[in-house]
Amino acid sequence: MARVSPLMLAPPLIFGAFVLLAAVGMFREDPDALPSAREGQTAPPVVTTEFPGKAGFDDDTLRDGQVKLVNYWASWCAPCRVEHPNLDALAKEGIPIYGVNYKDALPKARAFLDELGDPYAGVGRDETGRMGLDWGVYGVPETYVIDGEGTIVLRFAGPVTDRVIENTIRPALKKAAGG
Repeated sequence: MARVSPLMLAPPLIFGAFVLLAAVGMFREDPDALPSAREGQTAPPVVTTEFPGKAGFDDDTLRDGQVKLVNYWASWCAPCRVEHPNLDALAKEGIPIYGVNYKDALPKARAFLDELGDPYAGVGRDETGRMGLDWGVYGVPETYVIDGEGTIVLRFAGPVTDRVIENTIRPALKKAAGG
């Protein structure tokens, strides 16, 4: 009887594990969603520099009892330009949005807001990306729904579109409000 070397079993086992991992990834509820280790946790500290001429925000702002959005954006980000009118519409509905200008040059960031409008109740600058790293930001735009206690209810990576507002943001806002 021929003996089978354990090394001969390694390639088929590795291949099988890869197929299983791929199948699990393909059949997730939303295969495009990036996982967030921060959902359900207290928002990390707000560590921004001043955006001259704009109101800022801090940790206390995130825990003021009001549901809000925190939006990471940059002037060099094309999807940020696409989502901007939708953020403006949400702000006009009375939803406070706090902006974090991410790894951007101040004159370009200011020109971006001057051109497209300023939907933010407060804005801070994350020039080095350190705050974004602490929050788990992969890239901009990213939007977080924060409950009144400062807990992250949702992290959404990508531009906030009408569909995202209706299917993702509004349900998270409702959940954050206790409903």
